[in-house]
Parts: sequence; C-alpha cells; structure tokens
Amino acid sequence: MVKFAHQISKDATAAPCDGAARFGGFAIGDLRLDGAAFLAPMAGVTDLAMRRLARKFGAALAFSEMVASAELANGGREGFLRTQGSGIFPHAVQIAGCEANSMAQAARLAQDSGADLIDINMGCPAKRVVGGAAGSALMRDLDHAARLIAAVTQAVNIPVSVKMRLGWDDESLNAPELARRAEAEGARMIVVHGRTRQQFYKGAADWAAIRPVSAAVKIPVVANGDCQTPRDARKMLENSGAQAVMIGRAALGQPWLVGDIAYYLSKGYERPAPSSQARRDAALEHYAGLLAIYGPAQGLRHARKHLAAYADVAAHAGGGLDAASRKTLVRSEDPDEVSGLLGRLYETAPEAEAA
Repeated sequence: MVKFAHQISKDATAAPCDGAARFGGFAIGDLRLDGAAFLAPMAGVTDLAMRRLARKFGAALAFSEMVASAELANGGREGFLRTQGSGIFPHAVQIAGCEANSMAQAARLAQDSGADLIDINMGCPAKRVVGGAAGSALMRDLDHAARLIAAVTQAVNIPVSVKMRLGWDDESLNAPELARRAEAEGARMIVVHGRTRQQFYKGAADWAAIRPVSAAVKIPVVANGDCQTPRDARKMLENSGAQAVMIGRAALGQPWLVGDIAYYLSKGYERPAPSSQARRDAALEHYAGLLAIYGPAQGLRHARKHLAAYADVAAHAGGGLDAASRKTLVRSEDPDEVSGLLGRLYETAPEAEAA
C-alpha cells in the first residue's frame, strides 16, 4: 500500500494566518471527526477509490456518490457499490429519494454496509433528480422533507446529516427553516451549498447567505460551494459562521486538496504540497482501484473523467502530456496503455510549492 505522508515543517510553509481562528475536529452526534474539511458527494466522481485517497491525504470526511434510495432498496448493483466503504473511516453515504419507506430502507442497508453517517440529499439541482421530486425539489415542500428526515433518523442508530441549498430560488430562501426542522427531527449536521436550485452552478456561491442557517440551529453547519484553496476555506468559514467546509469540483484531479485545506484550517499555515512522485502514485492507485472495483472495461470508462482531471491539474502545474498523448489517455481502451500514460503525467512537473 502506497503511503502519502507529507513532510510537515512550519519553516517550509507559507506564513501563518495571524490572528485567524483555528478549525479542528468536532463531533456529529457520537461520531468524532479529526478535521474541518470534507469531500463533497459527487455523482460519478466520489467513487470508493477517490474517497480512500482523500481520506488518506487528510480529508476529515469523504462522502459517497449519491445513492438512489429506491434503487438500493430494490437491490440495484450500482447503488450497492456506492454504499461500500472498505478502508475508510468515517464512512459517509448520501442517499436521495422522495418516499419515506424506501429512504428508511436505504438508510438501514447503508448502515448494514458499514456506514458511520447517512446524509440526505435535499440539494441536488439536476433535472432528473428534481423531476423525481427528490434533491432540491424537497425544499418546495418542507413538511414532506421533514417526514423523510424523520423516517431516516428513526431507521438507523448512526448520525444523519442533511445537505441542502439556500432555497429553491431567490424568492424562497428557506434553508434556515429546513435546517430547524431537520434538527427537530433528529439530524445531527446540516450542509448548505451557497446557491439556490435555480442558480445550478452559475454565479458565485454566497457564503454569507449561509450564516442565517448557522444561527438557526445548534448542530454543526458545513458550508459548501466554490471552495478551491485553503484561504478560500478560511474566508468561507468566517463569512458563513459554519464549523466546516465541503469541497466539491475543485478536488477532481487533486485528491490531496481537501487534506491540504483541513491542515490549514487546523494549523493556520499551509503544508508542503505532495511531491511529483506522491501525486503520480496517487493517480495510479486511484486508477488501479477503479479497475479493481468495476473491472477493466467499466473501470476504464469510469476513470476517464478522473484521467482528464489529473492531466489538466498536471498541465497547470507545468507538467502533463502533449495533446496527442492526452487524447490517447482519455480515449484508449487498453488499460496498460492508460497506466503508462498516467504515470508519465508528472515526469516533467516541477515540485509544487505549498498549496
């Protein structure tokens, strides 16, 4: 097993953020976390291999891809794979749906699969999810949302969190009320993406708009949306009043980022970025993990978005592949050819400075 230990030296990092608050671990119910930066649940992205890496690099929590509750309750293989968390602690599984019985059953199945935390998706803006009256569509019916939360919290004996947006649109910014009702029904943590559903991912996330949610509940609140650097995370926490941050798209192609942010929030200064060798080893382990989980053919297809992201991040750092090789990396059907090209990504990259 490859290890990705950082050689931490305060003298080798950026200067401390003088006078800034430090954000370390906290508890979600009985579950104790060792940091304040989480990897967000992302469909097609936060596979088991990605989550293992994020946690290994220091992410306090790494959420599974969204699991459709009805599919899981009906024995679907894809849903089952998404609940798996071997080698990860804490293991967090996000479920989505609009029917209380299937949500409760899915939560029990996830708990039986080893989940330490269940997250309920009430924030996904995708049309296929909203069209099924799930995800952020639930923010238009808080009574029904509360019933679903109650069904899940009563079905399991592990903590339950709820992920939401600011509201459906600018005329219905009801996240504080949903958060209050979630807390009343037994939820132990709230995650808020700083956009409305109607914004999708357009414009900038409004971190200050999360502050009313932080003020509305006594349980921990996590701020989500547009966090790309450790210093973004500090500003995000200061503006939102939240206890932790959740990082999504920025972690694609750099699974060490969430751990970098957790370290900065805890220590107040940045740790050295992973070496080119450590980044190469991480990318190769991720790829090998996907082939092991899904099999060579499906694993290769699943890996392509990750391969493209690793190539883009490496190129941004001054390494990467020429255009023809990059195209082959993301299109090849030969697992060995892909592995060889992936290993070459970091050959010319200079050693990165602190994140």
